[in-house]
Amino acid sequence: MSFETNKFSVVRKKRLERSQFNVECNIDIDVEIDKILSVCHTAVIENSEILNGVVNYSGNVDLCIVYSTIDGEVGTVSASCPFIGKVEDGSISVSDKIAVNVEVEDYQIDAVTNANIKISCNCQQSALLIQNKDVDFVASGDEGLCFKEDEIYISTLIGEAKSIFNVESQTSIKEPIRKVILTDSQVSIKTVDSGINFVSVGGEVVTRILYLTEKDRFETSYLTESFKEEVELNGVTKDSLSEASAQVKKALVRCELVENEKGVDIKMVVPIEVKVVAFEEKQQSVVKDIYSTEGELSIVTESFEMTKQYHNENFDAKIDGSLTLDDDKPRVDKILFVGGSNLAITNAYLSGGEVFVEGIAKTNVIYLNDETNSLNSVIMEVPFVVSDKTTIECENSSIIAQASIVDVDVVVKKGREFYFDAKLKINAEIYCEMVGAVISKIDMTEKYAEKDCAIEVVFGQAGQTAWDIAKQVKVREETIFMQNPTVNFPLDKDENIVIFYQKKN
Repeated sequence: MSFETNKFSVVRKKRLERSQFNVECNIDIDVEIDKILSVCHTAVIENSEILNGVVNYSGNVDLCIVYSTIDGEVGTVSASCPFIGKVEDGSISVSDKIAVNVEVEDYQIDAVTNANIKISCNCQQSALLIQNKDVDFVASGDEGLCFKEDEIYISTLIGEAKSIFNVESQTSIKEPIRKVILTDSQVSIKTVDSGINFVSVGGEVVTRILYLTEKDRFETSYLTESFKEEVELNGVTKDSLSEASAQVKKALVRCELVENEKGVDIKMVVPIEVKVVAFEEKQQSVVKDIYSTEGELSIVTESFEMTKQYHNENFDAKIDGSLTLDDDKPRVDKILFVGGSNLAITNAYLSGGEVFVEGIAKTNVIYLNDETNSLNSVIMEVPFVVSDKTTIECENSSIIAQASIVDVDVVVKKGREFYFDAKLKINAEIYCEMVGAVISKIDMTEKYAEKDCAIEVVFGQAGQTAWDIAKQVKVREETIFMQNPTVNFPLDKDENIVIFYQKKN
């Protein structure tokens, strides 16, 4: 007895263990700072190298710090703090793909001097490993083996690619301004479409500009610009399923001001990095059932894990929250401006026909106290749970969610009660873990004895197929059809099936 084996590949996504590390930032300044009012932070992965068992990566924590000086002026300083890290796991192979993500969970201002600001950022590292795994299966065999085939759907990884491009936007402010305090650009994915050897990614960039007018008023303006970028990736077809993620290269954002007759024109140039990963779903023929006409078989079945991809879910959501100042804090006489906003996703899941995303939004609010004539700041921390309906059903699902926060608004009542609301733009990549099985090995354990009769009558039960009868008596399916030409299968009633045997010399 002989049989042929073959292979097919399936994609498998695996979340690797999270870990934490600190990034120390030392920022040189040339003014005398009274206090830090706001810190906006973003961690960006710049480079990564995959080796067997480990991924080495490097990146930067980009900071935008708003401060007040001892003279009462408000200023801004930006900095990029480099870091290196690694992800270790015995299942990592040099041929795999991996998405490493670093988020700043919190920060501490360690020291502020006349020449330096020292900030410690608490970062969390996470990673998603994407692998193509080979599955061995029995494909065919000799004349003594009878096969019943089936078609299964499998998902396999095509590849990944990235593109870096600029998104430009501009606005006009119809009054003179003294200076721009800060700019904060957020990117969100709206559409991901597969083409022939490319993936088209559509989205928008929202930039918040905080500026000070010549009349000493703090004002905020929002710029929104849509984009569509085609990322080249060989092997992609229109039927491929693709995923995309995007990040702003904040250290390279440029803000250009040009004065005009009524005020100033502001032009933003925002570099965006888009990464795409593409998958292919296809049918694969496998052996569903097998028996031998010559002897008993020992059949080994191999299970395999596979990740099924779904189209991204994109939706907008509103969040709100409140905060009451402690009694020992100066009361609020006037909110001057809202500083930087930071966002962290803590969980995402499917339940009851909806996709849920949980997280924490933090916003710095800068206010004036008339009694002491002082600038003060407070951090509003708003936990949230947002959801949107989905048609996706999966008992063993996982979600990778990205979110950007825009349209932040804070008001105060009674001098001590803050009320916060904002809009989130959510992009959720949903995938489902599935388990399949194939016949991977066959051995004959014992040959059948020669039949000692020339004819055999088998009692066939209603619903049985010709395959069921043939497997039961260990003859080929064609024999059942040929020797019982008037019988219709599957049997619609109990019926006797006749098999004739020919003695071997």
